[in-house]
Amino acid sequence: MKKTILKGNPIDTYIRIIILTILLAASYFIVKPFLLIIIWSALVAVALYPFYEKIIKLFKGKKKGLVTTVFILVLLVIIITPTVNLSSSIVDSAKSFKSKFETRTVDIPPPNDKVKEWPLIGERAYNFWSEANKNLENVLRDHKDQLKTGLGKIFSSLTGLLGTVFLALFSLIFAGVFMLTAEGGYSTSIQFANRIKPGKGEELIKMIVNTIRSVVKGILLVAIIQAALAYLGFVVIGLPGAAIFALFVLILGIIQIPALLAMIPAIAIVFSTHDSMPAIIFTVYSLLVALSDNFLKPMLLGKGLQTPMLVILIGALGGMIAMGMLGLFIGPVILAIVHQMYMAWVSEVELPKKVEKVVEE
Repeated sequence: MKKTILKGNPIDTYIRIIILTILLAASYFIVKPFLLIIIWSALVAVALYPFYEKIIKLFKGKKKGLVTTVFILVLLVIIITPTVNLSSSIVDSAKSFKSKFETRTVDIPPPNDKVKEWPLIGERAYNFWSEANKNLENVLRDHKDQLKTGLGKIFSSLTGLLGTVFLALFSLIFAGVFMLTAEGGYSTSIQFANRIKPGKGEELIKMIVNTIRSVVKGILLVAIIQAALAYLGFVVIGLPGAAIFALFVLILGIIQIPALLAMIPAIAIVFSTHDSMPAIIFTVYSLLVALSDNFLKPMLLGKGLQTPMLVILIGALGGMIAMGMLGLFIGPVILAIVHQMYMAWVSEVELPKKVEKVVEE
C-alpha cells in the first residue's frame, strides 16, 4: 500500500517564512530597548533563585507576591546603600580637593625617609612626593597629560561600574517577576532546549543554570568578599580614601586581576605614615586578603559543575573583554555548551582496543 505525501505549495511556504521573518524582526526592534535589562534580569533571577526559594519555603508558600516584593526591596537597599555612600564619598573628596586647590590650601605631607627603601620605585617616588610637597601646582602642570589620561581612565571605569550597578537595580525588579513565575519559565526553557537538542533539554538548562551560579559565587562573590575585608582593614588602619581603594580591589577581583595591585599602594602609604609594627600587621593582613581568592575560587567556582574550572575562567575573562560586564556570564555559558558538545562528539568515537587496555591499566 503506497502512502500519499501531500506537498504544499512552495509559494505558501515562502510567504510563511517572509511573514515569520517580519514578525521576528519587528519583535526584536520592539524589545531592543529593554533587551539588556531582560538578559540581566534573567541572570539575576537564576543566581538568586536558590536563596529566594529557601525564603519562600520559610513562609510555606503563603503570600508569595508580598514575600517576593519585600525580598527585592531588601536587596535594593543592600545595593543602594553602599553605592550612595561610595558615590558621595568620591564626590565630597573631589569637591574638597578642588576647593583647596583653588584657594591654594592643599597640604601634601612630606614623604618619610622609608619611601626611599621601596623596591624599584623608592627613589623616584620620594623625589616626586617631595616635589609635590614643595610645589604641587608645578607638579600638576608638568604632569598634566599623564594625570589627564590616568584620571580619564579612572573616571570611565567608575562610570562604567556605577552604570552596571544602576542597571542591576532595574534588573532586580524584573528578576522578582521572573522568580515569581520561575516554574513556568523553567518548563518553557526545557521545552525550547529540547527543540534544539532533543531529549537533552533539561540537562542543557541545568548546565547553563549551574554555570551562571558558579560564576556568581566564584567570581563576583569572591571579589565582594575581598573588597569587604580590604575595606575593613583600610578603615581600621585609617587609610585615606579607604572606600576608593576598596572599590579598586572589587574591580580588579571582577576582571580577574590580582587584588594585590590595589593593595601595594595602600601598603606603601601605611608604611610612610605609620609606625613599623602597625604597618607590618596591616601588610600581613592585606596579603592574606589579596591571596584569599586562591582558596575561595576553587571552593566556589567549580562546585557542582561538570565543566572544568579553567574553561569557566577563560569564558568569564574572554567574555568580559568581548562583551563587557554581561560577557562575564554569557562567555562561560557559551564555552560550557561548546565543551559539552565537544565531549559528546569525542565520546561517540570508539577507542581502539590497545588504547582501552592502557586506560584500564
